[in-house]
Amino acid sequence: MKPWLRQPAHLRWLGGETQRLLDFGVRFPHPLGGAAWLGEDGTPDLDAPVHTWITARMAHVYSLGALLGLPGAGPLADAALTGLTGVLRDGRRGGWHPQVSADGEAAPGKACYDHAFVVLAAASATTARRPGARELLDEALDVLLTRFWEEEHGLFADLWDTAWGRLDGYRGLNANMHGVEALLAAFDARGERALLDRALRIAERAVGWAREREWRLPEHFDEEWRPQPEYNRECPGDQFKPFGATVGHALEWSRLLLHLEAALGATAPGWLLESAEALFSRAVRDGWNADGAAGFVYTTDWDGRPVVRQRLHWVAAEAVGAAATLHARTGADSYAELYAQWWDHVRLHFVDVERGSWRHELDSGNRSAATVWPGKPDLYHAVQATLLPRAPLAPGLAAAAAAGLVG
Repeated sequence: MKPWLRQPAHLRWLGGETQRLLDFGVRFPHPLGGAAWLGEDGTPDLDAPVHTWITARMAHVYSLGALLGLPGAGPLADAALTGLTGVLRDGRRGGWHPQVSADGEAAPGKACYDHAFVVLAAASATTARRPGARELLDEALDVLLTRFWEEEHGLFADLWDTAWGRLDGYRGLNANMHGVEALLAAFDARGERALLDRALRIAERAVGWAREREWRLPEHFDEEWRPQPEYNRECPGDQFKPFGATVGHALEWSRLLLHLEAALGATAPGWLLESAEALFSRAVRDGWNADGAAGFVYTTDWDGRPVVRQRLHWVAAEAVGAAATLHARTGADSYAELYAQWWDHVRLHFVDVERGSWRHELDSGNRSAATVWPGKPDLYHAVQATLLPRAPLAPGLAAAAAAGLVG
C-alpha cells in the first residue's frame, strides 16, 4: 500500500482541511486592529486582550492562504497586519507590546517570542505582496537582531522592559526555536545568508544541550545560559514555560533542523539530520501513548516520565509535520507509518467537525478540556500541519506556495 503522503485522496483531504481551518478563523479581526481571541465556535471575545503572537500567526496563515489562491485570505492577512502596524506597535520606543487590553492599554515588556512571530508574519506577507509588509519586515527584523541577539552566546535573549532599559535575567529556548523559524522565513524573503548563519548558531547550541540530556531539551536558562532544570516545577502546566521537557518542542525542533539543512544546501553540517532523528525518536518514546492512552503528553520529567498529561493540539500538529519532513528527507517507511497513525488520532480526537477548527486541549482520556488552552485562538500549528506534507523542505511555506510548490 502506498504511504498516505503519496495518495492523491489524502492530499486532497489536506487541502480541504486547510480551507476548513481558515474558514473557521474569518471572524478574528478585532475593532482595535489585530486578532481577537476566538472561542470554541470561532466567536471573537472582544473583552479579551489582543495578543501580538496571535495576531502575527493570523497574518502568517492568511498570507499563506492568499498565496494558495484562497478567496478572502488576503484582506484577512491585511487586517492582522493592521494590528501589527497599529495598536500593537510601540511607535515611540520601537518594538511590539505583548498585548493590548480591550480598552487599548498596552501590557508592559517586550518579548522575543512575540517579535519572532512578527518577523515570520511580515516575511510571509512580504512574499504574498501584502501592502506595507516589506517595511514591517525590515523594521521587525532590525528590532529582533538589534535588541534581542546576544552575539557572545549566539542566541536570543528573552524579555526587555517596555522602554528597553532593563533586560530580564531569564533566557528561554522557546523564543530561540521560533527565532530560527523567523530567520528562515526572513531568508526566503530577503536572501541574506547571514540570517541562516545565525539560525545555525542557535540550532547548534540547542542540539548541544539536548545531546547532553539524552535528547531531552532544556527550555529554561539563567542570563549566562546555564540550564535551570527545576524552573516552574511548582507550575508545570504553564502555557509557555512549563517544567521539564516539552515533547512538542522536540518534534518542532526536529522539523526545523531539516528545513535549515535544506536551506543551507551543500554547506549544511551532517549533525542536523542526525539530531533531527534523535530528537524525534526521544519525543516519540517519551511522549506518545506514554500513560496508556492514545496521544502525546504535554511534558515529561528528565527521566521521561509524564508530568502534564493533557493532550494539546499543537503537539499533535507538530508530530505530523515532523514525521512528514523526516519521511521527505529519508524516505524511511517508519516515518510514513507514524504520520498515518497520528493523522488518524488527530481526525478522531482533535478535529471538531461540528464547531470548526481543532479542539485545542484534551485530557488524558482524550476528552475536551480547557485547563491549559481555553478556546481556539490559534490556527498556526494546524494549518501548517496540513501544508508541510505537500511542500518541499526548502524554501519555506510562503516561498513554496508563491512558487507553486505546495501540491
